[in-house]
Amino acid sequence: MSFDEMNAEVREFCEARDWTQFHTPKDLAIGLSTESNELLEHFRFKDQADQRELLADSERREEIRNELADVLFFTLRFADLHDIDLEAALAAKIEKNRERYPKEEYTSSNEKYNE
Repeated sequence: MSFDEMNAEVREFCEARDWTQFHTPKDLAIGLSTESNELLEHFRFKDQADQRELLADSERREEIRNELADVLFFTLRFADLHDIDLEAALAAKIEKNRERYPKEEYTSSNEKYNE
C-alpha cells in the first residue's frame, strides 16, 4: 500500500466517524507520543536477549505490530490534515542525514553528528 493509499484509508476511517474535529495538531502530536510510548513500554527494562525473545513470541509481536500501526496512523493523519508530503519529507530527511552522517565517518558509530 502506498502513502497515498494509506492516507486515503485513514482519512476515510476518520471522516466516517466525524473525528476531524478532534484532530488538532496538538492532539495528533499527543496521540503520536502516546502510541510511541506504548510501543516503548514493551521494551522497558529488557536487555537485547529479552527483546529478541519478545519479538519471537507471536502474541507479543502482534501487540508490537499494533502499536507500530497506531504510530503510523497518527503520523499519516497529521501529515494528511496539514498537507505534509511524507514521501518528500522522508527523502529530504534521508538526504540531510547522508550529509550529517557520511558513511566513511559513521559506519558502526552511534555518535550524533554534533558530538
